[in-house]
Amino acid sequence: MSDGRPAPAHPDAVVAGATYRFTVLTPRLIRMEWNERGAFVDECTQLVTSRAFPVPGFTVTQLPGGGVEILTDALRLRYDGGEFTEAGLTVTLLRGATDGHYSTWRYGHSYPQRLPHRGNLLGTARTLDEADGAIALEPGILATYGFAAVDDSESALLSPDGWVAPRSPAGPRGRKDLYLFGYGRDFAAALRDYHRLTGPTPLVPRFVLGNWWSRYWPYSEEEYLSVMDRFASERIPLSVAVIDMDWHLVDIDPEIGAGWTGYTWNRELFPDPPRFLAALHERGLAVTLNLHPADGVRRHEDAYPQMAEAMGIDPASGLPVEFDVTSRAFVDAYFRFLHHPLEEQGVDFWWIDWQSGGATRVPGLDPLWMLNHLHFHDSGRRGTRPLTFSRYAGLGSHRYPVGFSGDTVTTWASLDFQPYFTNTAANVGYTWWSHDIGGHMWGDRDIERTVRWFQYGVFSPINRLHSSSSPFTTKEPWAFGPRALGIMACFLRLRHRLVPALYTAAWRAHTDAVAVVRPMYHEAPAVDAAYSVPNQYLLGEHLLVAPVTTPADPEAGLASARAWLPEGAWFDVFTGRRYDGGTHVTLHRSLERTPVLARAGAVLPLADALAPLGDVPDKLTLRVFPGEGVSHLIEDHGQGAPTPEDRNLTRFVQSLTVRPDGLADLRLTIEPTTGPEPSALREIVVEIVGAVGLEGVGFEVVGVAGGADLPDAPALADAGVVDDEILAPALRVELGRVDLSHGLTLTVSGLAPAVPDVVAEAFVLLDQAEIAFDAKEAAWSAVRGLSGLALAQELSSIELPSALRAALLECAAAILPW
Repeated sequence: MSDGRPAPAHPDAVVAGATYRFTVLTPRLIRMEWNERGAFVDECTQLVTSRAFPVPGFTVTQLPGGGVEILTDALRLRYDGGEFTEAGLTVTLLRGATDGHYSTWRYGHSYPQRLPHRGNLLGTARTLDEADGAIALEPGILATYGFAAVDDSESALLSPDGWVAPRSPAGPRGRKDLYLFGYGRDFAAALRDYHRLTGPTPLVPRFVLGNWWSRYWPYSEEEYLSVMDRFASERIPLSVAVIDMDWHLVDIDPEIGAGWTGYTWNRELFPDPPRFLAALHERGLAVTLNLHPADGVRRHEDAYPQMAEAMGIDPASGLPVEFDVTSRAFVDAYFRFLHHPLEEQGVDFWWIDWQSGGATRVPGLDPLWMLNHLHFHDSGRRGTRPLTFSRYAGLGSHRYPVGFSGDTVTTWASLDFQPYFTNTAANVGYTWWSHDIGGHMWGDRDIERTVRWFQYGVFSPINRLHSSSSPFTTKEPWAFGPRALGIMACFLRLRHRLVPALYTAAWRAHTDAVAVVRPMYHEAPAVDAAYSVPNQYLLGEHLLVAPVTTPADPEAGLASARAWLPEGAWFDVFTGRRYDGGTHVTLHRSLERTPVLARAGAVLPLADALAPLGDVPDKLTLRVFPGEGVSHLIEDHGQGAPTPEDRNLTRFVQSLTVRPDGLADLRLTIEPTTGPEPSALREIVVEIVGAVGLEGVGFEVVGVAGGADLPDAPALADAGVVDDEILAPALRVELGRVDLSHGLTLTVSGLAPAVPDVVAEAFVLLDQAEIAFDAKEAAWSAVRGLSGLALAQELSSIELPSALRAALLECAAAILPW
């Protein structure tokens, strides 16, 4: 176990008096302590794992009355020498201030909260249990006015071996231990330094990025495997099998309590647990079991005798072994007798379902936090990559992925809140939220909403289908009819294809503090419009997602999402349509599509949908969105906790030259893979979105003229346009098997752009609309004969649903891909 090795601040960064201590960690991050007994903390805490920052430049001026002024190139701290008060402790932004009214932080002062215009940009919350829509969120470290304080006064201390200890008793007036982030709107730097202070986001295993199946249901072994096989027969890939609480005995003697806590297999449902777990592994699935550990261990459990003896209880007494996560003896027995034997049978990781209250015998220690901490580190004891699955337990919880957001209500309001909830979690580095996709309980059946939730899940950090024990709330795609099944299956296959890009994003979260899913103001903090789209987000390196979270117009059959596109060109990944950025747009989509755009110049690496997730894919499809840009692919050996030196990094550099005749020449360089284990021969397919023809193709192995003399040089096949089952049509160039340790430059000359067929697209929109035929005829005539302002004016005079009218104008505004 770790997290507790001291990494104290350099003495030269400290300014201290008898009862106060300031530590200048960076020019924009200052620790502020006050303790009437002069007792300050150098140990790690639940939140802070390192204060070992390079000493920044600053000056100190002694003030009358025992106060000090600390001046960096970014902040001015003034302190009067007494107990911290609003008047006596202030920090002023010297650069990066963006709010003329609020450029000074004052201890204890409350600041306006009127987002999106002004306020703390918030973080996340412990749970969405029983939430039907929005809930209150905790503050984050980012704010529109450029400063935020984090209070670490009451958290427990971490010893070098990772165990916890209480802080020294405070005096009658308590103690203060705060960190002031004063980064203005340099949000990227604030998050980098936050992670340096609190620890990096761990790298998750590849398998967590696929589709998870979960249901609160008393499956038998045969029933569960039958469901897995049905998914396979529908060509819907899964990577994680979640077994909810009915895996263990739940109908127990009422004299010893309820059956929520359990560690003994229900042999009526699972007569041979190792066989069952092996069968799941044979199907390529990792397995997690549900835990509610709060009730300890009762006499009916198989492991009760060992647990009782370990805790000094006579097993014959039948007395319960109480849950005590602060006891080293209990925790040792808890893992050794309850969990490790089940892991030997084949359990891969644990789903810790919160039921443990909020207090322990150690002041300031939340039992949920301790469970997350202990389970995460124990899970890596055999050299495997650490992983747990549990609820959020406050700042610093990003060190223990994956997060379980709880039992949400099955309503549109719940769906509409989840993107915002996930986005703001990035403001405290908590990037690995897993939601109950489709909703957990209550609510009602709504096929459209379920499809939209599935689509959101595919473009979420974790995609876990889940539902309650009601027979009516299941999330099997085939339970929603042929149309919904077809859509859901395509999107779930796409999720597995996206894993190379998602895993690259996981590495960026780990090394660069860039969340997998993040709000638009992380990309453009100085642009007001970036704060106006709370549900929109960036996913990975180059994808922009504006999820549909409200019902479609019933007559038009179209749903809409308002989006803001940053400067530059953007391509819809499903239609290939290009949009110019720097503006707000409203995107209209039928049930088969959801708004996801890729930046022009992006290269999106995709795997085969049904390929095993645990391995680096043998075949890569590089989906190219024409433009100028650099993209990345990061892979590794898949074991343990790799360091940045263990990465295998491939860069894709793209350029596009548009010729006077309207054709374009595209150059794509796949730079040699760097790292300890670059994959040798791999099948590479390039798909160029928005192109329908070409004049020629050339290639050159990096550093070798021509490349044809190399035994592993790519063999080009004929190029042609392909229609993907869900993604936009693209011009495919098959390169064959390529040695990426050499790299490759591909030149495609004379690319012909796909010309938008406005008339055909408008016909589809009108044909599916459930409106009067004469209105369709009038709109159809207008689209065929008019354009621009004249078309808009004519459509405004026709009795059409507003969503349909707007969709027709969106269609008519289509532009060439270059």
